[in-house]
Amino acid sequence: MPAGGILILDYGSQYTQLIARRIREQHVFSEIVPCGITGRQILEKQPKGIILSGGPSSVNEPDAPGIDPDVLDLPIPILGICYGLQLMTLRYGGKVHTVGSGEYGVAEIEIRNPDVIFRNVSSSTRVWMSHRDRVESVPEGWNILAETTNRVIAAVSNADDTRLGIQFHPEVVHTPEGETILRNFLFRIAQCSADWTPGNFIQEQVEIIRRRVGHRKVLVGVSGGVDSTVTASLLNRAIGDQAIAVMIDHGLLRKNEAADCVTALRDGLGVNIHLYDQSDIFLSRLTNIEDPEKKRKIIGEQFIRSFEQVSRQFCDVDFLAQGTLYPDVIESGVNAGRGTAAVIKSHHNVGGLPDKMDLDLIEPLRDLFKDEVRNVGRELGLPESLIGRHPFPGPGLAVRILGPVTLERLEILRAADDIYLRGLHEEGLYREIWQAFAVLLPIRTVGVMGDQRTYDNVALRAVTSTDGMTADWYPLPNRVLRTLSSRIVNSVDGVNRVVMDITSKPPGTIEWE
Repeated sequence: MPAGGILILDYGSQYTQLIARRIREQHVFSEIVPCGITGRQILEKQPKGIILSGGPSSVNEPDAPGIDPDVLDLPIPILGICYGLQLMTLRYGGKVHTVGSGEYGVAEIEIRNPDVIFRNVSSSTRVWMSHRDRVESVPEGWNILAETTNRVIAAVSNADDTRLGIQFHPEVVHTPEGETILRNFLFRIAQCSADWTPGNFIQEQVEIIRRRVGHRKVLVGVSGGVDSTVTASLLNRAIGDQAIAVMIDHGLLRKNEAADCVTALRDGLGVNIHLYDQSDIFLSRLTNIEDPEKKRKIIGEQFIRSFEQVSRQFCDVDFLAQGTLYPDVIESGVNAGRGTAAVIKSHHNVGGLPDKMDLDLIEPLRDLFKDEVRNVGRELGLPESLIGRHPFPGPGLAVRILGPVTLERLEILRAADDIYLRGLHEEGLYREIWQAFAVLLPIRTVGVMGDQRTYDNVALRAVTSTDGMTADWYPLPNRVLRTLSSRIVNSVDGVNRVVMDITSKPPGTIEWE
């Protein structure tokens, strides 16, 4: 962790990652850690401030997650949010009462003291509440900074304002002045500096990579996606041709995807990249396979075999680099806020690279969220056509073809998908959508085009989302749908019917398989 950031102790809140993102939007580094972290471990990270997240537990339960007493003795400002507020209240000698009904949703709070965390906040402001417990009495010497309109304590601080607690979520959009509240903690109380920028990140990582690698070589797995592409570009910036990028075309990519990626990296940025066409091998192994889970396993296993095969020619390589992101680290390193640490996910982003390769792992993007990776890519000079592309599954078009995967069916789907995405670009809609793609359906219906009978059906999917965990279908204008349907039916041989998927997640998933 870069010194001078904010540590977030995770107590299991659904909003913990959102807290981290809101802090980073202020150009301050934030890191989520298990709530069981010790005071000594925190000091080693040299944070400027600590946040105790919310959580689903009651502080009055016997097995409620706690905090190392040494943390509360650190000379570092601490902000407790919801559960964090209640935990601090108890540990410093106050009382927390468990009530049956609780308080959930939008509430109005009235500010008693506007000079601490509520500087430049309205005297009466809306906030988002989500709690069962409430503070009954504050610790001795502490101050009440705000209350709800029904007299529930909403914010407190100790005498010197180094310990603060709020009974609402400032990180959600339902708290309109939440950004101001967080900024007050970051810059007025914790004295953070707004220096967490893509440019500074690149400079720091370049220095780290150069020190670690020296004159040795690094193998970089490139899938064509944003994460691995940015990783390859960053390694190239740091060590030039010592970074050897390898991209395996499994024949399941979108139209011209492999060629576009290689061109952008090799010709645009001078990356030392090697493309290997293994599509015949993958397609032969997928013959007559219809079950989506079997498809995934076959593709993942073959990817490992293909990567091992092509990597043998680079026998003097000591490192493997890949595009693991921060959500992957969080998912494997923090277990429901209970402080159970685990190692990071190995070989996450390049299709399941072999664990037994005798190479040291380099993951320069492991501290970043997806949007931050895109910003780093822009800073590195990658074209927007690569940086802004929608998420794409590792098994590629194989999981967007319902039923068996054949060369003919791949070409049909590739053509339909290309028409769809180009149409969204033309209409200026592509960036408004989190993910859009076409699906080839196994249902064949009779249609007539000229004097020929036609059968294939294509479904279009378009969703909006912030993180892919939930999603809502995007309402494409009727005019656009009419144009897209006409183009696909008239341009793609065999397709006679186009339908639109208008299912949200949940209950559906974003991908069909």
